[in-house]
Order: sequence, then C-alpha cells, then structure tokens
Amino acid sequence: MTFRDATLDDLPKIVEIYNSTVASRLVTADLEPVSVESKIDWFHQHNSEFRPLWIVLDSEKNIVGWVSFQDFYGRPAYQKTAEISIYIDEKYRGKGLGRLILEYAIEKSNDLGIENLLAFIFAHNLPSLTLFEKFGFELWANLKNIAELDGEKRSLIILGKTIKDSNH
Repeated sequence: MTFRDATLDDLPKIVEIYNSTVASRLVTADLEPVSVESKIDWFHQHNSEFRPLWIVLDSEKNIVGWVSFQDFYGRPAYQKTAEISIYIDEKYRGKGLGRLILEYAIEKSNDLGIENLLAFIFAHNLPSLTLFEKFGFELWANLKNIAELDGEKRSLIILGKTIKDSNH
C-alpha cells in the first residue's frame, strides 16, 4: 500500500468513495450524496505539510481509499490537534485496510506537527469505534442524540489519542 497527496483530479474518486457511505447511515451525517463541486473548498483546506489529504493505493496502483487530516475548531490554539477521517472504497472494505491506513497516519502525525488526533464516529458505527480503540484512541466526548438519521436520533462519539513524540 502506498500513500500520495491527492490532486484535484482525484476529487471525483474521493467524492465517489465518500458518497458510497451515505446510504448506510453509519459513517457520515450527510443525508444525500454530495457533488464534486461542493467539496472543492474542503479539498483546498488541505496541504501536504500540516493537513494532508492522501490517496491510498494498492500494489496495482488502484485507489482503495483516502485519509484526511483537518483542523479542529479552526482556532490557532488548536493547531496541534487534527481530526482524522478514513474512507475506503466499498470494493476493498473488510480487508484490514483501515488498520493499515490508521497505523500509517498515526506514524506520520509527528511529522505533521500533530500532538492530538480526533476521530468523530457515530456511536452505532461499531466497526470504526473498534478499529480506533485498538490503536489506543479513548473516549473524549459523547455528544448524545445530536444527529437525526431517517427519523432516528444518533449520538456522536469523539475518540482522541495523544501522539507521543519520541524526539522530546
């Protein structure tokens, strides 16, 4: 598996993978598929130095997923904290890629100046909660019943992990 910075040409595939999760009501709070145009500003909020958006490729150079780091709360005092999102193409889900992607992202966090990683996960998304907890993410917040999906109230869990910098 290899990682590379996403380009604008990758945005349609990023959106396709994202949209493939909407119907499950497990991963995203979007209720309808999003357009490529609606994600252009989001794309430009990323940069390879501090807040990358990486494309994940398998050994045959197929795009199998993507991972993004985003600012938390958009204020300067939170600069060393980032939200991580991992999305895997539906053809490649359930094959252990999430574990490999998360492991790589944690490993690279120090290089990105990140001391705290946050994952925003619906409380009913047990596969994602389990994955992040295996890597030492802990419950930092439980926002009870803040989302409504198809008439059903859903809670949002914020898992956090302090990244240890071995250089200090």
